[in-house]
Order: sequence, then structure tokens, then C-alpha cells
Amino acid sequence: MLDELRGAESALPADAPRALISVRLSALTADTTSPVRQELELRRLAGERGLRVVGVARDLNVSATRVPPWRRKELGRWLNDRVPEFDVILFWTMDRFVRRVTDLSTMIDWCSVHGKNLVSKHDAIDLSTSLGKATAELVSALAEIETGGTRTRVASLWDYARTQSDWLVGKPPYGYATDGSGKLVIEPRAQRVLRWCHGAAVRGVSARRMTTVLSRAGVPTGGGGQWTASTLLRRLRNPALMGLRVAEDKDGGTRRSRIVRDKAGLPVRVADPIFTEAEWRTLQTALDRRSKSQPHRRPRGATAFLGVLVCTDCGTNMTVQRTSVQGRTYAYLRCRSCPGGGLGAPDPEAVYRELRGQAVAALGAQPVRVREYVRGSAGPRRTEPHWVIAANGETFGHRWEREGQVVMAEDLRRAGVTCRVRRTKVSRTRAPEVRVELAIPADAEERLIIRQDVFSDLVR
Repeated sequence: MLDELRGAESALPADAPRALISVRLSALTADTTSPVRQELELRRLAGERGLRVVGVARDLNVSATRVPPWRRKELGRWLNDRVPEFDVILFWTMDRFVRRVTDLSTMIDWCSVHGKNLVSKHDAIDLSTSLGKATAELVSALAEIETGGTRTRVASLWDYARTQSDWLVGKPPYGYATDGSGKLVIEPRAQRVLRWCHGAAVRGVSARRMTTVLSRAGVPTGGGGQWTASTLLRRLRNPALMGLRVAEDKDGGTRRSRIVRDKAGLPVRVADPIFTEAEWRTLQTALDRRSKSQPHRRPRGATAFLGVLVCTDCGTNMTVQRTSVQGRTYAYLRCRSCPGGGLGAPDPEAVYRELRGQAVAALGAQPVRVREYVRGSAGPRRTEPHWVIAANGETFGHRWEREGQVVMAEDLRRAGVTCRVRRTKVSRTRAPEVRVELAIPADAEERLIIRQDVFSDLVR
């Protein structure tokens, strides 16, 4: 059937409108046929309308509620970078394309700006007509109402489950497992890990050291992947280890768990405790003692040029690590793969200054160029849609001086520029000698072109 449809396309005139097929599915399983059916029916629709199919954007295992069209891997690439190559977007049904009224409204505005059309196979949606545009907005509103109803039912189920002593839904906390009848039971191996960590924490052992020991002993993490200090600390700080029901509580971006209480204000017990309340509080006190030397994270992250600064020896990103001793904070640039993070560069700001100086000297005189979309025109002097690269009269040196270090780092990452940091041990001196060298790819000028995010202006 696909060969037949493609053969029919070859008979279309050279100037036939071009169609992009959008295929989406929330959950892809081994026996799923929906993506194939969507594509074949949309190719048949294209043939009926005299459209030439120029591409298929397949986004599988993608939620339309959580991920709007312009953020999807396949469709987003077409909408952001390949706009001149198509005229119409074909999709199977509205809920396969969007499930939120705001997302549909954004796509309608985008189509108006770029001269594109939206056409649905099974809904009366066609932006080239007033009725089709009104229908699109109505169907999307109904889809959002359905999604809201589903969200309400799920939230209601969770609210009910949290008040029950049985474990009805959700993954059990580390240290526990379900017995098959809705009851939580202690998992012996995980219990031994937690008891060992309790004793180690009380003795002053760091979480990082604990994860090293657990990894070398081949202890499973219980969730796949490797042991990390953050994961271990989150487990050790979980009140669920006292056999209580908990819920996630995000305070300032920090993931913690809070105890769920019943209508009488009492904790909801769901299992036997791994730690008594006294043991759990002793553990928290021990962990707090270790955490006092760690300063709070900065809102924009610790490293100003993350992804640009790399270690010359191992090639991994350089990051800033801070520690506090007797009220004084010390910052060091370290890498990930060198033993112990390599020789720590004790003055990150000095590295930043050198990086900025070399970047301005190498690229500061380059004109700032912006990619803009031209819709094309009809008539005797017909032109095709295309991109144009326009200079805005500013240099990158002026842009970085005006916008600051954050924008400069974004531009350098986009251009693929890296700054290699070499640290050399100096005899009888604790601080190493630090040298930086800027590495600029051959196509950096082309990659510096700013591709405007149209959707950031359209999203409400």
C-alpha cells in the first residue's frame, strides 16, 4: 500500500503543496499498530488532496498533554528548523496532535505567521476555512476537558490511597516490597543496607564514602543505575523508613518526603518500621552534621561556563565544588574522571576572566547574525519560503558586554567552543599552575547564528 501511495505521488505536478505527516502515540508496545495505521491513512489523505508528502514526524511514547508539538523530538525539528520545506501538517485526530487548548492556539498563531495549514483526518479541521479553524479550537477544548477529568480522577485515587494502611498504588519506598495482597513488608537485603548506613553515618562516614563501599560490594541500588550520594541521602532521610506513609514535598527545589497524617492528625502507618523514631532522628542528626559544611546551591548553578570548561587530561566538564571551613567558603574547579577530581584550580573567577578575554579576542568582532523566515510570495514573480540570515548591526563583543556572562556562555555552547583547562603541579606549592586554551571549531561562525525561538513569543 505504501508503494502504491508513493507511486501516485510521482504523478503530482512539481508545484504541488507539500505535506508533513505528524504521527504521535503516548505508549508504544510490541503489538501496537496505530503508528503504521496513522501514517498510511494520512498518506492516503494527502493523495486525495493532491499533496506531496515530504516527511513523517514520528513521536512515539510522547504525551501530548506534557509535551507540546514544538518540543517533540521529530515534529519539533520540523517546526523549528525545516519550516520552508512543507506547507501543510497532517495528523490523524486532534488528540494525536494536541490535548491542550493553549497548545492548539499557539499552533494556530504559528501557522498564521508562517503561512501553514493544519488538517486532521478524522476531525473537520482545516485552517484554510473559518469553520475548520473554529472546529479545531472546539475539539481541542473538549480534549483538554477530558484530560482534566482524567487528571482529577488520578489525583482523587492518590488522595484516597494515601489515607489507607494498604499499599494500593505507587512504587514502595526503598527498604520495602509488596507481599502481593496490598501489604508492605520489609525487604531483608535492603534493610541490612540501611542498618549498615545508619551505623556508618553515626560514626561520621560521608554518604559519598558509603556509596563507594556499596558499589564495590556489588549491592544492587534497587532502582537500576549506580549508587550516588544524592540518591542515598534521599533514602536515608525518608520518614517512610519508620513504616509511615509519606508524600513528596518540594521546598526550594529540594526533594524531600513529608509524613502523611489522617483526619485526626496522626501519621498513617503502612508497614513495620526499619528504624524506630529515636533511631531515625539519630540518623538525621548525624547526616545534618555532615551537611553543615556544604553551602547552599546557587540559583544558576555553581559553574558559570558549564559545558565550555573541560579538563585537558580527561576531557570531562569542569565544575565548581565549594566547601566551608570555619565560616569561610573555598571554591575549586574540578573534573569528573581524573582521580579525586584532579588538581583543583582554586580560583574559578580567574579562569572565567581568562576565558572571557580569549573569547572576546577570538570572536568578539564577529557580527551578530539572526536567522529569519520569509514566507515567499505568489503571482508572476513567485518565490518559495526560505530562511534569510540578517546582521543586526551589533558584534558579539558588544552583545556579551550588554547581556552578560550567562548569554556569553549560551553563545559559546551553541558554537561548540570549549576552553581546555590544564593544571600542572608546582613543586612545594599546594595550588597548581592553571592554563586555559580556547578551542574553536571550524564552523563556529555558522553555529553562532541566532535561531530565534518563535514559540517563546507565541506561548501564553
